Amino acid sequence: MTISTGTDTRHVEVVEVGTRDGLQIERHIVPAAVKIDILNDMIASGLRSIEVTSFVSPKAVPQLSDAAEVLGGIKKRHDTYLMALVPNLRAAERAADTPLDAGVLLISASDTHNRKNVNRTIVESMAAFPEVAARLRQAGIGIAGSIATVFGCPFEGEVSIEAVKAIVRAYVDLGIDHVSLGDTTGMATPTNIRSVVRSLNTSFPTVDFSLHLHNTRGIGLANVLVGLDEGVRRFDSSVAGLGGCPFAAGATGNICTEDLIYLLHESGYETGIDLYQAIAVAKKMEKELDRQLSGQVMKAGPRLTRHDADEVRTAAG
Repeated sequence: MTISTGTDTRHVEVVEVGTRDGLQIERHIVPAAVKIDILNDMIASGLRSIEVTSFVSPKAVPQLSDAAEVLGGIKKRHDTYLMALVPNLRAAERAADTPLDAGVLLISASDTHNRKNVNRTIVESMAAFPEVAARLRQAGIGIAGSIATVFGCPFEGEVSIEAVKAIVRAYVDLGIDHVSLGDTTGMATPTNIRSVVRSLNTSFPTVDFSLHLHNTRGIGLANVLVGLDEGVRRFDSSVAGLGGCPFAAGATGNICTEDLIYLLHESGYETGIDLYQAIAVAKKMEKELDRQLSGQVMKAGPRLTRHDADEVRTAAG
């Protein structure tokens, strides 16, 4: 990974995953041109890191079958860092000729979810990673690691920290120094966020861990605050709160990008993102999908948003 928060502990990197994790579960297939327009608006708002898409099988996730076309249409800035999931060698071959900055390897910490998500056992996924990594590096593409169901599995329940550590060790052996910890179905709590992040930071002090959180049970932003307290400075989020895994029961939306930006700014952190522009992007996505989305700040505006008193009725009686 080349995007870094550096030595500034007040800077937090917001990683937008809406056009990947958000749209993969939508019944409505958003045209490539619309995705490109929204992504360019995201970049204009100040977002630097974007997980744009996935090179998963088009048959499995037709919503993302236009991965190469979308990546090819994005207007990058000098500091833009584009990522995509690259789950296997076939995906790496498809990604090789795109302007991708990093391919993200993905594996679940629970075997049942890994079978559902990528149709492989954990052992089979790990065995395939070196070949995938080699192909990406041959194409001049960086590599990051991602682990799903870190904080609980909807099929197996609790996930052991040792199972997570085994995957992190495999990533480290591949030369990967950035690993995303996925709360795939919103099973993370402030307690297990603190426990898992603290244990991993102790065992792997050279690895940069980020959090990929969902708001399935309404405490996604509470988990962000605990992550910040434990030193995490990179969080995945999705425009307007879109998202969910199509291969896991009860997997509703990611934490919302605009809500996360608002929380960080109000807590004294810097993101480099214009909140008003981010809200405009969320409203554009809502209009495209033609339904009300779950983001809160996009509806209410920032804390000190002013309103004309004459536009609000006065109580009578």
